[in-house]
Amino acid sequence: MTLFSKIIAGEIPCAKLYEDDRFFSFLDIRPITQGHALLIPKQEVDYIFDVSDELLSEMLVVAKPIANAIEAHVSCERIGLMVAGLEVPHCHLHLVPIRGVGDLNFSLASQADPAELTELAKKIRAEL
Repeated sequence: MTLFSKIIAGEIPCAKLYEDDRFFSFLDIRPITQGHALLIPKQEVDYIFDVSDELLSEMLVVAKPIANAIEAHVSCERIGLMVAGLEVPHCHLHLVPIRGVGDLNFSLASQADPAELTELAKKIRAEL
């Protein structure tokens, strides 16, 4: 069971943004910028290009309203989308509020305050 599957199962707490029968989204605890979120399929698949075409295309459709909700509460030019796929062996999209391309850089990540994540997640969920 991956770290993300444990989050989905409620074994590890998170600042949840969205959940349906196929996907789960939450704020990253080591955000690159405030509002940095992850979108994951509930199905455990390590590599994004091993995900079925249907699930892969649906991920982008699900990401869109989440990105819009984040943008409504975090100051940024837009929401950047990144797939690195090395941190956790469970396919995931990074939705990162950015002002420029240089903001999509994991070396900028730092530990987030759990209380701040919880409060921001509450605001973003209200947009969804």
